[in-house]
Amino acid sequence: MTALKILTFFMALLGTPIFIVISALALLSFSAVDIDLSVVIIEMSRLADTPMLVSLPLFIFAGTLLSESKAPERILLLSRVFLGWLPGGLAMVSLAVCAIFTAFTGASGVTIFALGGLLVPALLQEGYQERFSLGLVTSSGSLGLLFPPSLPLILYGVISESRIDQLFLAGILPGLLMLFVLMVYAVRKSPVISGRKKRYSAKERWSVLRQTAWELPLPGIILGGIYGGFFVAGEAAAITALYVLIVEVGIYREIPLAKLPGIMSKSMMLFGGILIILAASMASTNFLIDQEVPTKLFIFIREYISSKYTFLLLLNIFLLIVGTMLDIFSALILVVPLILPIAIGYGVDPVHLGIIFLTNLQIGYCTPPVGLNLFMASYRFDRPVIELYRATLPFIGLLLLTLLVITYIPWLSLFLTSFFK
Repeated sequence: MTALKILTFFMALLGTPIFIVISALALLSFSAVDIDLSVVIIEMSRLADTPMLVSLPLFIFAGTLLSESKAPERILLLSRVFLGWLPGGLAMVSLAVCAIFTAFTGASGVTIFALGGLLVPALLQEGYQERFSLGLVTSSGSLGLLFPPSLPLILYGVISESRIDQLFLAGILPGLLMLFVLMVYAVRKSPVISGRKKRYSAKERWSVLRQTAWELPLPGIILGGIYGGFFVAGEAAAITALYVLIVEVGIYREIPLAKLPGIMSKSMMLFGGILIILAASMASTNFLIDQEVPTKLFIFIREYISSKYTFLLLLNIFLLIVGTMLDIFSALILVVPLILPIAIGYGVDPVHLGIIFLTNLQIGYCTPPVGLNLFMASYRFDRPVIELYRATLPFIGLLLLTLLVITYIPWLSLFLTSFFK
């Protein structure tokens, strides 16, 4: 048995798909305590009974459709027309657009590839320094993960059995705080431009509004529908997917019907990867619970750490490291089941914990040495990773300050949820 576990460890080091490694560990663990291995399949099949799981593939499909259309260009144009005249306007627009786009696509890499080619040249043309421009786009690629309908928020809700509508609300104020802090920094770093900035006429503004008229209602449909009591998160996902499909394929006609099967396949492959890892993780998680591993860990940690605030500080450090090494979906699936019972033991609200988790992981995307956004941006902009390290450091510093505020002021995460118990 020990030899098999060592073999599994080396399989992981050699790049074996993570669901195979997790499944193998689950099988070996149950076998070691003489439990029938059919329990692994039973635990995996239990996933099909999770009602909130249906929202994941639908939101993924909607986000993929948006990323394949010209929606990013329209959102950027709209923001630039209405906000571009402000000091640091284009940088503020870039942050807002990246956050919105990441919220719908659920992937920072998609945002960097879809918007990076538009934003960086525009920022350079406005007179922003190249280092600042690269740092801004790289850092803001994952900025929208706290805003609904963020896929990681939904996944955390499924794993932790928390209410997804509560998580959607909990992420709004912390997400806005992060946006605000970076926008203030962007204003301070904006170049001094002689003369007046271009002001758009009422006719031009109306024209831009007409171009984006079909995409603007999306946030209202999701949030208004859920919190207005018209439908639950799963139904909101179905309506969102249908609406985006009609708009992008039928009204704007930017996605030909011939391309639709490929987009469906691409989005379902992403969901399939998440589903397989999640199913394998449920089996291993239930073994840990059956063997009371979280309880034993809590007792062990409690011997050395009595303060909730010290625990949160160490948790942040741990999650930042995890965020640099794993993609956000794998990190959530592997770490949440282990940490959640311990955090509850320290009196941390599960919803607040979810916001702390996602804040850490989105910062970890940009943190050296192996943050995913750094390598995505290096490939997209053809720049050395070391150059991007230096470019993102000021943004990471500001995000870490907001992380401390979000961690130690739970009111930010829980205030809006108190209105929808």
